[in-house]
Amino acid sequence: MARKYDNFLELYGYDLLLGSIVAFYVLMVPYTKVEESFNVQAMHDILYHRHQIEKYDHLEFPGVVPRTFIGALLVSILASPVVFLMNLLHVPKLYSLYAVRLVLGGIVLSTLRFFRIQIKKKFGFQVEAFFVILTASQFHLLFYCTRPLPNILAFALVNLAYGFWFKGSLYAALNCMVFATLVFRCDILLLIAPLGLELLLTKSVSFWKALTSCLAAAFLSIGLTVLVDSVIWKRLLWPELEVFWFNSVLNRSSEWGTHPLHWYFTSALPRSLLAAYPLFLLGVLLDRRVFFYILPVLSFVLLYSKLPHKELRFIISSIPVFNFAAAVAASRLYNNRKKSFWKFLYIAMLGLILGSLACTAVFFMASYENYPSGYALKALHRIGGVTKNSDELRVHIDTFSAMNGISRFCEYNYPWRYSKEENISLENLQMKNFTYLLK
Repeated sequence: MARKYDNFLELYGYDLLLGSIVAFYVLMVPYTKVEESFNVQAMHDILYHRHQIEKYDHLEFPGVVPRTFIGALLVSILASPVVFLMNLLHVPKLYSLYAVRLVLGGIVLSTLRFFRIQIKKKFGFQVEAFFVILTASQFHLLFYCTRPLPNILAFALVNLAYGFWFKGSLYAALNCMVFATLVFRCDILLLIAPLGLELLLTKSVSFWKALTSCLAAAFLSIGLTVLVDSVIWKRLLWPELEVFWFNSVLNRSSEWGTHPLHWYFTSALPRSLLAAYPLFLLGVLLDRRVFFYILPVLSFVLLYSKLPHKELRFIISSIPVFNFAAAVAASRLYNNRKKSFWKFLYIAMLGLILGSLACTAVFFMASYENYPSGYALKALHRIGGVTKNSDELRVHIDTFSAMNGISRFCEYNYPWRYSKEENISLENLQMKNFTYLLK
């Protein structure tokens, strides 16, 4: 029995560690922000309205650009047995939000596991161990991996691509990135371009074979997203094409704020990588094999830096490769820790990892307070009373509240009723006789 337990830990110990951290983040901070609203509402509607598309939230609140339902559909299908059981037991819908987020986190961690196993096969178990340590000591990757953003859905496929890349299945890697680009995030094009160019220049792939493979993947990807999304959006649609046109051609994304050219390197990457930031640079210097893997990812961040509107989640797909490079450096420092000069570097590395843990705690506490409307609605449900004129408890949710923690998963059944109607004057609010206003 003890041997079986040891074998289990050897196989899945790292997954249990990372999964436990992810589950802790979900349980402590279940609510979602406006960036996640489309996929969150889509998962709710698929699970609770099923084929009744006319009741779906996106038809009333379509957002600035359309998004694909494919990711939400996959997560909802996997979560549906648990949600079905919850419905039988009359459990509040909020627990279904826990379920879909944990399923999404499981998908992302399983693809990260595939990448991690290829790191172990190519660079050894010690590099794998430090890869896990660095990942666990960071905040953003594990916190974001359960958040239903298009970036995270693409991130899962990019992890698969990294795994195939390290494994030597280069055409499979390119196909994963093609699917991620055409279905979930068109900006993955900025990653597949330098990776494809590197593979061609090093003669790792044949141009014509890569072209035919990627074209086949592209036709399948476009066909799938057009088929699924045209039905649910009720018009002929390729969502990512409209997103590309809006963000890249019209450059409308800059309306949501801009950052200077260096922002990813001076703010986003230091915050997301923490100890791994200086270590990945050291890894490039200590092992010449690392540069081959770092170059396309570094080029991805550089190319993205040209776009004025910047957010950390846009480059989250780069973090695993930076962590890999940092793990190579950490492993080398560990192996040479008894040598005089290396000993000081090793101690500095331990200090950096402890500092990362401290920063992660601070980031978590800040994020915990970042969903005020979700907590407000939870408190409202707890103190809800009897109305004067009706048995119904009617709640109006304003735009700020809808953007900062409230989704349809947060709603209760009768007698609670909710409205997200926008641009209502004070007089009309009084006439509509709402029981509660969330502002």
